[in-house]
Amino acid sequence: MKVVFIIIYIILNQNLIASEIVATVNSLKVTQEEVDNFVHSQLPNAKFNLLTKEQQKGVIDKLIDSKLFLEDAKKIKIDKSLEFKKALKKIKEKLMLDFWMKRKVEEIKISNIEAKIYYRDNRDKFYRPASVKVRHILLSTKLEADKIIRELKRSKGNLKERFIELAKEKSTGPSAVNGGELEWFVREQMVPEFSEVAFSLSKGSITTKPVKTQFGYHVIYLEDKKDEGEIPFKVVKPNIIKILQGTKFKEKLAILSKKLRKRATIIVK
Repeated sequence: MKVVFIIIYIILNQNLIASEIVATVNSLKVTQEEVDNFVHSQLPNAKFNLLTKEQQKGVIDKLIDSKLFLEDAKKIKIDKSLEFKKALKKIKEKLMLDFWMKRKVEEIKISNIEAKIYYRDNRDKFYRPASVKVRHILLSTKLEADKIIRELKRSKGNLKERFIELAKEKSTGPSAVNGGELEWFVREQMVPEFSEVAFSLSKGSITTKPVKTQFGYHVIYLEDKKDEGEIPFKVVKPNIIKILQGTKFKEKLAILSKKLRKRATIIVK
């Protein structure tokens, strides 16, 4: 039986995490991009470098297994089967169509004047409500939350770093693996008790008392805050261009469809 040598380079610190090759499995490589994509597919808000060492190892082990399974699939010539070839043809045709549409859209040029007119006529679409970005530690009891708050108060200059550490260690919420980090949210997106406190905090501060919700007791850290107001044109211009390109593309697509249909022999049964 052939001995399979697997060389695994597991990233254990920030510098190594930045490297391109995370592991090699015989002649196959596990790249950092594959690792990041896998983590994102499992936990959209998580980041590999914020996972625990045990979780990082688990991710890499799964990808190593997938490479080994891929090698076995090649050995039994899965790619030579008729079923595989039919599926590959369908995927290839769809991919070709996707790239064709992408190229056709990118060929459509939108002037700065067109974009500004759209911005002027649709100002209500570019109004930003107040929003905040926080981290939180979710705990089962008020006693536990009080203890965390006392510990954080003693952290002095490294409050954020200590908060992230405690979130990973103590939080019972799904964001624990990401240091308690939540996406930007507006007031209405969270339960009232949570939002009221989050929006009252100043940047870089924590709650001095546990916040009780239906989920448990929260300790909240405010990372950043955005006031409500109109989003500047320069910020939304790329999105406006995509919107206008999409509109013009639909119009051109209808014209092209009629043109191609006239040239084609079409029989509907």
